[in-house]
Amino acid sequence: MYRFLRPLLFQMGAEQAHRFSTGAARWVQRLRPEAVEPLFRFEDAALYRPIWGLDFKSPVGLAAGFDKNAELVRFWEALGFGFAEVGSVTARPAEGNARPRAFRLEEDRALVNRLGLGNEGADAVAGRLEDAGAQPAAPLGINIAKTPASATGGEPLTGDDAVEDYRQSFHRLAPHADYVTLNVSCPNTLGGGTFEEPDALDTLLEAIFAERERMNRSELPVLIKLSPPETDRLVYDSALDDTVAVAQAHGVDGFVAANTAPDRAGLSASHERLDEIGAGGLSGPPVAGRATALVRYLYRLTDGAVPIIGVGGVDSAQAAYEKIRAGASLVQLYTGLVYEGPGLVKYIKEGLAERLAEDGFGSVAAAVGVDADEPVASPQQVPTGAPAVA
Repeated sequence: MYRFLRPLLFQMGAEQAHRFSTGAARWVQRLRPEAVEPLFRFEDAALYRPIWGLDFKSPVGLAAGFDKNAELVRFWEALGFGFAEVGSVTARPAEGNARPRAFRLEEDRALVNRLGLGNEGADAVAGRLEDAGAQPAAPLGINIAKTPASATGGEPLTGDDAVEDYRQSFHRLAPHADYVTLNVSCPNTLGGGTFEEPDALDTLLEAIFAERERMNRSELPVLIKLSPPETDRLVYDSALDDTVAVAQAHGVDGFVAANTAPDRAGLSASHERLDEIGAGGLSGPPVAGRATALVRYLYRLTDGAVPIIGVGGVDSAQAAYEKIRAGASLVQLYTGLVYEGPGLVKYIKEGLAERLAEDGFGSVAAAVGVDADEPVASPQQVPTGAPAVA
């Protein structure tokens, strides 16, 4: 059915189409989400993945950014996702950047966005999850980020103020999460930098883990979401090594690899089109190789001891399988849904089950990291285009 709807949606702007689609999903969720579940159901014991004491019926999840305000948690479960990550949520409500701020690059099956962390804020999202009652059966992750300058009178939060902002979001949202992801690498907000720098990350994690202890939630997994590398030939990155060392020293439970990319490497879209779009984070197949390279690098760096969620260009079973074999325990989708529609979830699960069986793996766990030791060529310079908003 989506092949008939997509031409209509693609006549709209990317953000308008997203609002239309999520509005239809809210209508389904409000009336009878169980009615659509049989259309998307596919289960296979080989896809089951227990991690962090949670039961993932499949490794295929929804990436943060699609459901910023946790409005469709039941719908994602009915759609067949093994888990969903909502957000990014910030401590204060934020309008985000000025429109237009989301764009399709159809020739590359990619998206560019500079949404700027627009969301209703931690109190509103927590209230919505409280009103929803019982937790969904599928694990729910909540992605939290620093409140952008657009919501703080134009002055970016830095230092202790930024750390406190994260802590407030964590305190409000952790009771409703099965895991929390700290979005320390968002490229789409003005000023203040990110928390991927080791000293800044050390301070942030100290505060978050202290808050977790105060809340008696020591079992709650805390993950960090990292930026993609500049190239898919990732051999050595001392800054990344230092960041991961800080994360491991604090006992971070996992990594999400990777965020959107600020550059325009690997695109076939014209320079005129890219200039027209301007700044923003790139997602979809053009960043797939770099995200997979980061998954592989993290897996090797941590000796496979820390679960990794692979995200970036997962638009087919093969793309998902490549990330799993590189070292991802779970994968997430976003841009693929825009181009392939909701049937993509079932399609990927079916394809993963087939590939696992063909390769003699009895479970997803058995396939994780089998290609992590593949030799990687020496780094190469990657051309960049319009920069993201720093």
